[in-house]
Amino acid sequence: MQAFETREEHDPASGNSMQLIAFLIGEQVYGVEITTVREIRAWNGATPLPNTQEYVRGVINLRGTIVPIFDLRARFGDGVTSPTKNHVVVVMSVGEKWVGILVDAVSDILSVSKSEVHPVPEGDNLDSELLNGIVTHDNKMVGLIDLDAIVAGTKTES
Repeated sequence: MQAFETREEHDPASGNSMQLIAFLIGEQVYGVEITTVREIRAWNGATPLPNTQEYVRGVINLRGTIVPIFDLRARFGDGVTSPTKNHVVVVMSVGEKWVGILVDAVSDILSVSKSEVHPVPEGDNLDSELLNGIVTHDNKMVGLIDLDAIVAGTKTES
């Protein structure tokens, strides 16, 4: 019986762990909880919108839903992405809205214990404002994206 209880501790359904979709921006790994992800699709461009921040690439029509696309590299202040056919858009739900983030590649699905999530070190770095935690997985630091902060302050919100 003891072995069964231990196995449950690491089961995502038990509430002690979470699954993340991990993706790359350059060499840096970021992740979001898998429950927020609605779709992963190849980059096919976006319709630009006037008077938006440089990190808002535009919108796409996803089966009748207008989805704003955010360039995560630009959002972190590292310049605008020059997308290729290898770039992908991760479409996620933020509350009742859907948003897409442009990333270099999706790398993995990670299972981590909630106790392994560490606070973001404080500083003047923009990263600390856009992340809600850091976890180490396979000797790599994974920044946990704060989706609300990523989309905050844009004119695509309604």
